[in-house]
Amino acid sequence: MTTDTRADAALRAGPREWLGLFVLTLPTILLALDATVLNLAVPEISADLRLSGTELLWAVDIYGFMIAGLLVTMGTLGDRIGRRRLLMIGALGFGAASVLAATSTSAEMLIAARALLGITGATLMPSSLALISNMFKDPRQRGVAISVWVTCFSVGIAVGPVLGGALLERFWWGSVFLLGVPVMIVLVVAAPLLLPEYRDLGAGRVDPASVALSLGAVLPVVYGLKRLAEHGLDVLSVAAMVIGTVLGLLFVLRQRGLADPLLDLRLFRNRAFSAALLVLLLGLGAMGGLYLFITQYLQLVEGLSPIKAGLWLLPAAVALIAASSLTPVITRRVRPGYVVGGALLISVLGYGLITQVDSAGGLPLLVTGFVLVYTGISPMMVLGTDLVVGSAPPEKAGSAAAMSETGMEFGIALGVAGLGSVVTAAYRDEITGTLPGGLSGAASEAAGSTLTGAETVARELPGPLGAQVIAPAREAFTGGLNLAAGVAAAVVAVLAVAAMVLLRHVRSVD
Repeated sequence: MTTDTRADAALRAGPREWLGLFVLTLPTILLALDATVLNLAVPEISADLRLSGTELLWAVDIYGFMIAGLLVTMGTLGDRIGRRRLLMIGALGFGAASVLAATSTSAEMLIAARALLGITGATLMPSSLALISNMFKDPRQRGVAISVWVTCFSVGIAVGPVLGGALLERFWWGSVFLLGVPVMIVLVVAAPLLLPEYRDLGAGRVDPASVALSLGAVLPVVYGLKRLAEHGLDVLSVAAMVIGTVLGLLFVLRQRGLADPLLDLRLFRNRAFSAALLVLLLGLGAMGGLYLFITQYLQLVEGLSPIKAGLWLLPAAVALIAASSLTPVITRRVRPGYVVGGALLISVLGYGLITQVDSAGGLPLLVTGFVLVYTGISPMMVLGTDLVVGSAPPEKAGSAAAMSETGMEFGIALGVAGLGSVVTAAYRDEITGTLPGGLSGAASEAAGSTLTGAETVARELPGPLGAQVIAPAREAFTGGLNLAAGVAAAVVAVLAVAAMVLLRHVRSVD
């Protein structure tokens, strides 16, 4: 009894570890902010640097591409050279790249800076999550710590539009990038004092061919999914995904033959690890895909400014914080699989409400539905991440954390592509035959393709004629949003049952 008590006490984290957790939430919040604030600054950046359409797409997308492509590499690299060391190197690089982005004077300079932000950003997330597993060995405390970490990431996404809008009203567009500089300075100073160092002493050298294959597998697939969402199914999107899939198979075959693989495929033998990764992939896919169109609804259908749209998203962020805080408490009495499955059913109810939103006066129903969606996905993110990281041995925590983050990135890209195709198809089908006569061929094509195109066309027409264009366009977009929410509800309902079945063996933490 005494021995057990002493062993439990040795596992429990103290004040230093909890202060260290605060340090680890800083890059988490920052990366979440950085993923959202650029969208608000796009008009000013385009005008100042005179970006072409292609240059603008690269400036926006290269950040996510590099993060998605390098997460596995950076997670494994942290296991080898030291997770705290990699975190500090990444923080210094991210701060320098932030300054470079803020002071960019050309499209090429901005794209290069965004690529560096993605490369260095890929070091931060798996390193911070893996260090949490080192600092909090007690399962209950680790669950609380990951709950805090997940909450901070989601709050960063919710606060990003509000903070970005406020900065852009008072300062030049580069100010949105400089948010990262003071945060990274605090991280570099505090890390040696509060964070432990950990690395796998038995790890071998990094295999360059595996790094190249992992990039070659991830980048084309993410690009193909994004192109599918923007342009529909075409030769380029299919070719990119096929190339990525082939290179992914080659990556898997190479890992099986290496003594020190970049990604240890034995992790997938653990059922909790694989099931939790699947839940994160599909659950975040449904939410991430719909989130994009909810933000468009707020600005293009309801006519809200970016700041007001961000404020209307805050109730969902508050719900997420509350649900994240309660999740570790609930799982002391209820098995994680049932908590995740039951919470996902709450999300299904939220998606169901969004299917009933219309283009006039639908804001209260939309916000209520999104609050339920966020409430339901929070336990999934907390427990899914905890199960993925906690199922791996300590020396593989970096790899497991990287797989968790990669699953999230892929899930969101898949959701945007899949639900984006649903919204686009529904929009084009519903708006056909409703546009007024007398429009030029180019105007009809633009208005019939996207709501943004319809907005542009309507602004160039006389008042009554412009109204005849924008009204059916908003109704068509809202119809697409309703349909996408219905698809998300069906997917998440199946996922809820799967979570209860596949994770039923995972016991509660006493």
